[in-house]
Amino acid sequence: MAQLSEEMSAGTARIRVDVIGPDVPEHVLHNMDFMNYRLADVTLHPEITLGEPDLLWDRNAAEKAVSWDGRTMRFTGDWAEGPLQKAIVTVLALRMEAEGLHPFHSAAVRYRGKTVLLLGGESNHGKSMSQLEACRRGAQLISTETTVIDEAGAAVMGSKTVFIKTRAKGTERSDKAAPERGAQIFFGEELPTWDEYLEPSNVDIVLVPAIDGNFDPSLSEMIEFEKQFQTFHSLQNYFLTNELLAPGHIMPLTDTEARRADRARFIQSFCADRPFYFIRGANPQALMDEADKVV
Repeated sequence: MAQLSEEMSAGTARIRVDVIGPDVPEHVLHNMDFMNYRLADVTLHPEITLGEPDLLWDRNAAEKAVSWDGRTMRFTGDWAEGPLQKAIVTVLALRMEAEGLHPFHSAAVRYRGKTVLLLGGESNHGKSMSQLEACRRGAQLISTETTVIDEAGAAVMGSKTVFIKTRAKGTERSDKAAPERGAQIFFGEELPTWDEYLEPSNVDIVLVPAIDGNFDPSLSEMIEFEKQFQTFHSLQNYFLTNELLAPGHIMPLTDTEARRADRARFIQSFCADRPFYFIRGANPQALMDEADKVV
């Protein structure tokens, strides 16, 4: 029986993935684009340092199934790459949390001498377009889809891909518009360019953007409940509690009360002394005009 073992890391977090069966692929994932889009800077390691797998895929089994025993995600049967990608993101995000690294579904920029977090939050309508507009105004890019924030509240890593252009087999979505079409509507054919800001930096201000053509511009400072509520949505995004992996197959529940309580503790600390603003606008230009009042 053939076996493939390889490891992936993000910051100080590391996981091992094993594949067993009559034949195994050269790599678990054909490319790492989605991993880097979702979890910032993910490195693939051929050398094995961990004693047991965090994700095991048994291709021998005839029955297609997925399970979680509190330590290892187990796949059996014939699976496409898309569901495997999603599960690997979740397992690695769990290990990142254990290392004090928290992936936020967000973009971030260094703007006017401050680190500004553009939080996806509950609605997730505008973080990428707001990031593009901020860069058009001279901001440096910290992250696009995911910002990794440490226990002290500093942005330490960030994804750099604005749009994921192809979805892996098994997770295609017809409801998602062409990834660059919205940006072309707002910015034309030439998208803004930027320099990257690579140093760890304290998050100074959090903006929760909402772009809709029907919105009048508005800016509201958020109360403590709203701050923590929107932040919790952002952090929960990586654990797939509301998604199918494949038709008829749910993502196993990897979360526990202890993990959720620790996440809430971190969120309370992160939100305590940081200003949060909810910003509405018909387009990213109107939204960032409002943001300029507080940044």
